[in-house]
Amino acid sequence: MPTSKFAGKAQTVLGWIDGADLGVTLPHEHLLCDAKFNFSEPVDPEEKALAYKPVSMEILSWLRYHPSENLDNCQSFDEQEAIHEAMLFKKAGGSTIVDASCIGLGRNPQAMVRISRATGLNVIMGSGYMVHRCQPPDMSDRTEDEITEEIVRDINIGVGDTGIRAGLIGEIGASWPLHDNERKSIRAAAHAQRITGAPLDIHPGRINNKSVLEIIEILKDAGADLSRTVMSHTELRIRDHNVRCQVAKAGCYVEYDCFGWEGHVPLSLYGQTDLNLPNDVQRIHEIMQLIEAGHLERILISQDIWPKSWRTLYGGWGFAHISKYVTPAMLREGMSQEQINTIMIENPKRLLCFV
Repeated sequence: MPTSKFAGKAQTVLGWIDGADLGVTLPHEHLLCDAKFNFSEPVDPEEKALAYKPVSMEILSWLRYHPSENLDNCQSFDEQEAIHEAMLFKKAGGSTIVDASCIGLGRNPQAMVRISRATGLNVIMGSGYMVHRCQPPDMSDRTEDEITEEIVRDINIGVGDTGIRAGLIGEIGASWPLHDNERKSIRAAAHAQRITGAPLDIHPGRINNKSVLEIIEILKDAGADLSRTVMSHTELRIRDHNVRCQVAKAGCYVEYDCFGWEGHVPLSLYGQTDLNLPNDVQRIHEIMQLIEAGHLERILISQDIWPKSWRTLYGGWGFAHISKYVTPAMLREGMSQEQINTIMIENPKRLLCFV
C-alpha cells in the first residue's frame, strides 16, 4: 500500500512532478562533481607533473588511459559548462537527469536548481554518503540513527537551510572488503528509504562479485525495498551473467551506467589486470541476455559522467551519447523500440516515483 501522499510522484530539485513527466531519463550522472577521492598521482616519475595540469588538448590522449591521475579531471564545478553539456541531452530528446553526487561528492543544491531552470530538464538530487575515503572525519562517531535522520531531513525538508530536497538516496558507496562505516551508511540508507519511500542507489565495491551479494543481504536485514534499489556500475562490478541474474531476481535494478567508456581500465582505479571493460555493443549484448532471462523490467542505463574528459567540451562522449549513438546500435543489434522505451522511460519512472 502507498505510504506517502506523494506516491506516484518523483521529487526534483524544483519540487514534485508526476511520474509521466519524467520522460527519457539518465538515472546516474554527475552534472557537477568533486571526485578527488579517486585521484592518485601517477606512478611513473615522468608523468607526475601531468597530475596537476589543467585538462586540455595537450594531455587528452594521456587522460584516456589515466582519468583519475589528474586532479582537474576529477573535479567539475563549472555550472555553465554543465548547462551546455546537459542541453545536448535535452536536444536529443532527454527529459530527466539524476545527479548522483551525494554528500562528499561536491553536492550543490543551489547549482542543481539553476541548472534545472536554465535547461528545462528535471534534475533529481541525491543524499547519503559515498565510500569511506570521502566520508567526514567524524563518521566513526556518528550513529546509524543520526545518519538516517540526516538523509530523511534532506528528502523531507531540504539540504541545510536551502529548502531544496533530495529525490534519491545515493549513490551510497561501498568498497571491497566493506568498511565498517560503509556498512553503517548502507544500513542507514535502507532505514531512510523505509521512512521516506524514496529510491535507493548503491555503488558496490570494486572487483569482486561477492560485494553486491553481501550488500543485498545487508539491505534485506535493514528492511530496504529491494524492488526500488539500484546496483550501479554493472559493467565494472558484476562480470558474471549468473550473478547479474541473481541481483535482478532479488528485485534490484541492474544498472549499466558507464556507456561510452571503452577500452583500457586504469590500474590506479582497479589495481588488477584481469578486469575487462566491455564496449558499448558488448554491453548491449549483455543487456539482451538479461532480457532473454526475463529481467527487462530490472534494467537501467546511463553514462556516469564524472571526469571532465568524458564531456564533449573536452572531446568526450557527453550526456547525449546513449540517445544519439547507443539506442540506434540497440535497434541494429536486435532490440525493439518498446524494449528501449522500457529501459529508458518506464523503468526509471518505476524507480524514481515515491511509494
